[in-house]
Amino acid sequence: MDWFQADDYELARQVLQRGTAAIYLIAFLSTAAQFPALLGEHGLLPAPSFLKTTYARRQPTLFRSHYSDRLLVLVAAFGAAIAVSLVVGIPQLGPPWVSMVLFLVMWFGYLSIVNIGQTFYGFGWESLLLEAGFTVAFLGSNDVAPPLLVILLIRWLVFRLEFGAGLIKIRGDASWRNLTALYYHHETQPMPNPLSRWAHLAPKWFHRLEVLGSHFAQLIVPFFLFAPQPVTSVAAAVVILTQLWLVLTGNFAWLNVLTIVLAFSAISDSVWRAVFSFSPVGEYDSPPIWFVVVVLAASALILVLSYWPARNLLSKHQLMNASFNRWHLVNAYGAFGSMTKQRYEIVIEGTSAESPDDDQAWLPYEFKGKPGDPRRIPRQFAPYHLRLDWLMWFLALGSRESRWFEVLLVRLLDADAKTLKLLRIDPFDGTPPRWVRARIYLYRFATRAQRRELHVWWMREDVGMLVPPVTRRTQDRP
Repeated sequence: MDWFQADDYELARQVLQRGTAAIYLIAFLSTAAQFPALLGEHGLLPAPSFLKTTYARRQPTLFRSHYSDRLLVLVAAFGAAIAVSLVVGIPQLGPPWVSMVLFLVMWFGYLSIVNIGQTFYGFGWESLLLEAGFTVAFLGSNDVAPPLLVILLIRWLVFRLEFGAGLIKIRGDASWRNLTALYYHHETQPMPNPLSRWAHLAPKWFHRLEVLGSHFAQLIVPFFLFAPQPVTSVAAAVVILTQLWLVLTGNFAWLNVLTIVLAFSAISDSVWRAVFSFSPVGEYDSPPIWFVVVVLAASALILVLSYWPARNLLSKHQLMNASFNRWHLVNAYGAFGSMTKQRYEIVIEGTSAESPDDDQAWLPYEFKGKPGDPRRIPRQFAPYHLRLDWLMWFLALGSRESRWFEVLLVRLLDADAKTLKLLRIDPFDGTPPRWVRARIYLYRFATRAQRRELHVWWMREDVGMLVPPVTRRTQDRP
């Protein structure tokens, strides 16, 4: 069965299986830590209420008939345990069905969470992780050679991910076409990291080269993922290097790390060995007939579902980060189809003063990742995903989905312990404030001179009030 086997891709399989499982581990741990406060029984957008809607009842999820925070944590813990076993490589030592079943169980467990996660799980990398987990499930175990069809389908996923992102940029914003997009991106991206300011302060010629590099990596290189070796491995290396640059300069949850993992589907053992003088060597048995049949069936399913994202790539009305089925399989991807050129931040403040008119008494709540205190250096959190911080960025852009924010203010007035754990600093040490409010500021990275003089990372100016002071009783609003 030479046509079925990809004997030269053992390294690729090991990276794909263990790397994808590692991202699932992070996703499940993130869910256990954040879901109850965001979407739990008393969350900002309670899942039990959502599950009563007609839309939710059509979604495949383990929680359709019953949701509780305890069950949610149990599902996340079970998924994390499976992920650990796959990272270590224990299931891969058995027959092919063991790792296949465990990946599919892990995939469906996380699908169950995403499908009730509402706006807090409405990110493209959720669908990417689900699609990756489903496809990687059919790579088999150490006893059989990696199936060639699965290797090619993972490259097809990388192609859609990269080429779709490149097309949405060219179609969506003139700044990508005139090479000025990176004049703004490092400063206005959702969650900067410690190197973002350094990248932003680079000269404009460097930013233009960044954009050219992005266009090359996303619009040209993906086609070479299907070329003969060693060209395919070189194309994968370009994808990996550009994704590493994004890891160094931003916090995009697991998007970039997972893309790096998936790009290894194009790196052969022989090319790796020629460069690094070592690679894993597989000794394979003939694949069982049932395994061949299952892989062919799964591949046929993915190919059929590929019609919709392929058509989307060709459409002048291209959708970004869209799923065409309830199972989040074979999706459309993309990012930054429109470039934000100014950074607005919402700062929530509270006071224990009797009257909200005393501006000296207002103290800010600080988030873990999003900018707040101008003196604080942005931190590195990716591949961990701070969901509340990301939604605060979208809210500052004018997101129409703001019901959760209204509930957040109520939870802060109540000093809700689960909600406060999502924050870095509660200025009231767990006691309820009397009033809260939300102000909007315009943030800019400090120049080198401002940094030396003022010892700040950000410069900001007050734009105005988003939410005037509110207390527990709406009739007390001034």
